[in-house]
Amino acid sequence: MWGGSSQSSLSLQQLVTVPTFFPPFKTLIPYHSSTSLRFAAPLLSHLLSRRHTATIFFSLRTSIGAMAASLQDGGGEEDVVDSRIMKIASAIRVIPDFPKPGIMFQDITTLLLEPKLFKDTIDLFVERYQGKNIAVVAGIEARGFIFGPPIALAIGAKFVPMRKPKKLPGEVISEEYSLEYGTDCIEMHVGAVQEGERALVIDDLIATGGTLAAALKLLDRVGVEVVECACLIELPELKGRDRLGARPLFVLVKADA
Repeated sequence: MWGGSSQSSLSLQQLVTVPTFFPPFKTLIPYHSSTSLRFAAPLLSHLLSRRHTATIFFSLRTSIGAMAASLQDGGGEEDVVDSRIMKIASAIRVIPDFPKPGIMFQDITTLLLEPKLFKDTIDLFVERYQGKNIAVVAGIEARGFIFGPPIALAIGAKFVPMRKPKKLPGEVISEEYSLEYGTDCIEMHVGAVQEGERALVIDDLIATGGTLAAALKLLDRVGVEVVECACLIELPELKGRDRLGARPLFVLVKADA
């Protein structure tokens, strides 16, 4: 099975025919090999049903991989892969060398062009957080504003935007954080959240984790209990998860930096 032993796994480079919308260097092979074949066949059937195709390489080393993420706490070898995650991963386009050389940009706009897949993305988060007594969904500028509001509406929470400096008109509370060269800041309106409220922090992607860590510090300062951080995409090589400390992070897709 895919991802299993050397005798049964696919070779590192597999030449296949896939739709032109399908970004290069992706693999949709779930990490849990026990469920790989069950989901691989219908997925490839779905992809090959598209009208236009182009020949590209699957690479199991430089790839976007759909996480075999369970929608229950814990996680482990017996988790079941949700087939929706595979299709969501296939809709995220990768743009090499943007915005500068060496960056593999994860473009979610192609996912937003697919209403069914966009809805599936929101549904996966809603299914995880429904009934968890979450009062606040805090969305990080800018793409956290795409996913945060529909999740908040579905679970009956308020949406709180966390923005870059001088974007919010009222009185704000701020948290500064370090960048590779210099610093940046994230802000939230004073009074937007109340002490003791339970919050979910959402963004589209976690890379180095600086912005997400700053958002957590800001919420800590006003006495909010952060239940979990959630992102559509994680770049594990950049170790952003480490900057969150003990705070749990839930992601749907893992990608190469």
